Amino acid sequence: MNQSLIEKILDYAVSHGGDFAEVFYEDTERSDMLLLGDKMLNCSSGRERGVGIRIFSGLQCTYLHTSDCSESEIFHLLSSWNGGKGVFYREALSPLCKAVKEEKNFFRKACVEQKLEIMRRAIRAGKESDSTITQMRAKYIDMDQWVTIANTEGRFVEDRRVKTRLHLTAYAEADGESQTSYVGPGAMKGFEFYEEIDVEAYARKAAMSAKALLHAKPCPTGRMPVVIGNGFGGLFFHEACGHSLEASSVARNASEFCGRIGEKVASEKVTLIDDGSMAGHWGSLGVDDEGEAVRKNVLIENGILKGYMTDRLNGKRMQMEPTGSARRESYRFAPTSRMTNTYIAPGEDPVEKIIAGIDHGIYVKSINAGSVLPSTGEFNFNTSETFLIEHGEITVPVHSATLIGTGGDILKKVDMVGNDYEIGQGFCYAASGALYISAGQPTVRVSEMTVGGDES
Repeated sequence: MNQSLIEKILDYAVSHGGDFAEVFYEDTERSDMLLLGDKMLNCSSGRERGVGIRIFSGLQCTYLHTSDCSESEIFHLLSSWNGGKGVFYREALSPLCKAVKEEKNFFRKACVEQKLEIMRRAIRAGKESDSTITQMRAKYIDMDQWVTIANTEGRFVEDRRVKTRLHLTAYAEADGESQTSYVGPGAMKGFEFYEEIDVEAYARKAAMSAKALLHAKPCPTGRMPVVIGNGFGGLFFHEACGHSLEASSVARNASEFCGRIGEKVASEKVTLIDDGSMAGHWGSLGVDDEGEAVRKNVLIENGILKGYMTDRLNGKRMQMEPTGSARRESYRFAPTSRMTNTYIAPGEDPVEKIIAGIDHGIYVKSINAGSVLPSTGEFNFNTSETFLIEHGEITVPVHSATLIGTGGDILKKVDMVGNDYEIGQGFCYAASGALYISAGQPTVRVSEMTVGGDES
């Protein structure tokens, strides 16, 4: 989309009563491949272009979008907006700023066969790792997204988001019982990512996790210490308290953390950070989806609430500045405050000591989907890989474990934080669509939590 058309759109908005307007243009190429064993289930690619136009009149927001980027269609779309009161003026656009400058090994340089070979290597390694592994599934995705963002305050930026992920699922079976486990390494990188990681090692990791779950015992129930493993165990805190720190919840007074900046909301062991600027990470961007520079946002520091993740509209409602936290799945969605790479900062407690201090509890290695109510912090999560802790040692796997509680309560009960920080990759589904996110942490111990399960 050329600068002249962008300026015409912004001029129309302010001359018809909009006190702020923004144009978000997107041009995205994607590919998606799926193998089950040696059978190809999907191989697709596509390109999508479109524009989203957002107009403010005070605290009222109108959002329009179309995949037809012709001038005639855009102004037909704008004519459907009722407009606001008054006539406003805009700042001249700044010279175009390109947020991402580094060269990458872009995916169009890699043929389908090269991508398939990565998947086949992983499947072969997983199936050969143990006789209980009956099948392996590999899903490959890549994305090359160009965005241009301009607004009536003169912002004019361009960003290129290049991402890829390999999602591996292992299927194990023995004595009539079957289990699955998965891993999903991903990064804000090009095809060079697969030269940097050991795909066979990831496949074997998924396979061994699936095997370990065979013949798992029922999970005990009640209140007990819970240790949450490093890496994507951080999804627990992403869900349990991260959403409650997004301005999309806070501005509506629908968060347990409303109006509590400066208060102690967690154990002094807890420092929680959201950082969209981490180089190469799955949840990173050059700029957010309002064109704001992404940054390291310290949300909780040594237990003290320091701030929220804030977008332009909700920041206006809260009288707070944006924090580079506005995100959207595509031009079809208006942006709102969302997480990027969210993690608990590493502590100083040795992992062995964290486990050794527990007589009876559980060790949660990975977490499945669950539900959380940001207004109260109440959550309910199912775990996917869990083990008993008995007399200071991790022992046998258990199944059907459920973690129940409230985010604020759990934050205060974190009594040990390890020094083995890792971060994992996933997706987050909320108001502005499905987003690439990372969640991480070192090993973390919660002194007491309600655990649901099946002791029958």
